[in-house]
Amino acid sequence: MAQLFFKYGAMNSGKSIEILKVAHNYEEQNKPVVLMTSGLDTRAGVGQVASRIGIEKDAIPIFSETDLLDVVANIPYKPYCVLIDEAQFLTKAHVLSLTKIVDQLKIPVMAFGLKNDFRNELFEGSKYLLLYADKIEEMKTICWFCHKKAIMNLRYVDERPVYEGEQVQIGGNEAYFPVCRQHYFAPTMKKE
Repeated sequence: MAQLFFKYGAMNSGKSIEILKVAHNYEEQNKPVVLMTSGLDTRAGVGQVASRIGIEKDAIPIFSETDLLDVVANIPYKPYCVLIDEAQFLTKAHVLSLTKIVDQLKIPVMAFGLKNDFRNELFEGSKYLLLYADKIEEMKTICWFCHKKAIMNLRYVDERPVYEGEQVQIGGNEAYFPVCRQHYFAPTMKKE
């Protein structure tokens, strides 16, 4: 039975490597998948799913006007699964399209992304995935500064925490730390 999965975690929790692993496992069994990612994330290039450990794969980029149901329905083969990276950047319309891919096309969808931004607000895509997903799973990582579980993302500039600004600023370790609640509010800006 097809379902909509949402796997979320803080920065550095292994979301991209997990999606690449899932794609590899399907394809190794000759079960084609559709791999998609946000067109906003240009760190490795538009339409690239890339992990911090150096593995990357081509993907279909998703833009605000992309009709995900139409894209998947018009693929010349029936995919065994649709995999979405950087799902926090989806819109409500995108998430509703994902529900139709599951419910009408009977294709499982696995979406991977951040839950909350650096201000501790839900991203639009994450909000609607939390509402509409059949299964939700947290991917865990540890705080940059201590041994506790990271549940937030701390943006920083010049080794100073930033709590205000535009929601979307694409970046990795040069701009964000995965942190626990304590270090979100009181970062030491050096590892303990």
